[in-house]
Amino acid sequence: MRDLGERAKAASQILATASTEEKNETLRTTADCLVAASEEILDANLTDIERAWAANTPETIIDRLRLDTSRVEAMADGLRKLIQLPDPVGAITESWTRPNGLEIQKAQVPLGVVAIIYENRPNVTSDAFGLCLKSGNAAFLRGSSAAIDSNIAIASALREGIAKAGLPEDVLVLVTDTSHDTAIEFMQLREHIDCLIPRGGPSLINSILENATVPYVIDGDGNCHIYVDSAADLGLATNVVVNAKMQRPSVCNAAESLVIHSDVADRFLPEITRALNGVELVGDDRAQALVSSIAPASEADWSTEYLDLKMSVRVVDDLDQAIQHVNAHGTGHSEAIITDDQGAAQEFINRVDAAAVLVNTSTRFVDGEEFGFGAEIGISTQKLHARGPMGLEQLTTTKYIVNGQGQTRG
Repeated sequence: MRDLGERAKAASQILATASTEEKNETLRTTADCLVAASEEILDANLTDIERAWAANTPETIIDRLRLDTSRVEAMADGLRKLIQLPDPVGAITESWTRPNGLEIQKAQVPLGVVAIIYENRPNVTSDAFGLCLKSGNAAFLRGSSAAIDSNIAIASALREGIAKAGLPEDVLVLVTDTSHDTAIEFMQLREHIDCLIPRGGPSLINSILENATVPYVIDGDGNCHIYVDSAADLGLATNVVVNAKMQRPSVCNAAESLVIHSDVADRFLPEITRALNGVELVGDDRAQALVSSIAPASEADWSTEYLDLKMSVRVVDDLDQAIQHVNAHGTGHSEAIITDDQGAAQEFINRVDAAAVLVNTSTRFVDGEEFGFGAEIGISTQKLHARGPMGLEQLTTTKYIVNGQGQTRG
């Protein structure tokens, strides 16, 4: 593991000085190599899928794992889209002159080696590599055992493209040993890792919190709420809730909890229950009284990220109760309000503690690509150093450049 870290560190020092043109050419060649290796990647993915079936893995998890021709193309397209985005490295974000004549500039520079530890989704291998490359960072990746064959095939294609473009192959290093002990060692490579980003469920996050000695940014759970206010357009609310819950339920920005103002609950709850066909609803006493098919919610349900066709429902008497519920049970990811009352919307925006707050739209839009960042490396639910979708800018840090003419400090 230490040898892999040393290789990534050495490659990061070369990549840090690469030009935008060199990085863009590498993105272009790696995208082409991914497409060219589609057959090998899909064969490897089928091996992972068959292993998941044999282990009785839930279908929602298998959906995260599964690749097809269109998903491989989407990975390649994600790399190509990064070519069009501005290179953040070297950008001067501020400059000023002090009274003593010192000229000070604040520049964006790469973090160095960005490590990502992730579960199931093999597309992360490509997405993380692309974002790290464009932001001048070596990508040090450790995927899960569930996707190991897919990850090896994808990394092999990417490394072929890196070499063709003339950069060190080790700007992408994949850890192929997926044992628990190796994961702990990975989290503790302080000499080689500049920032660790975990992408996975509660057990992975807890392991990071307990074991990591490198700096990290938590890509946390998404227990996302939608609050339907008394002043909501109920037709709009129905469309938004259905999209947020059902468009892709196995992802972190899918809605997991529905909060409804009591003034509209008797009209909205039966309507949304019909619209959420196939979704298991669990709720409080008031929700159950309005719709008999809603099962009782346990205390744990209010704080659960289901990643499945299941949703909790609570009826509240006012905006204040809604905000209290969201802040008590949310994970700081994405929270939405549906309302035509701009005052209520602003109070929700001001008081809800989350990386993203949405008004009259789906939580599914909290995504690096939807925000225009390109494929994200994760969605940070902490407050330092990044919060929300982490794109290119969030993968850089600051360097101060000070120019003088011989000044000395008295």
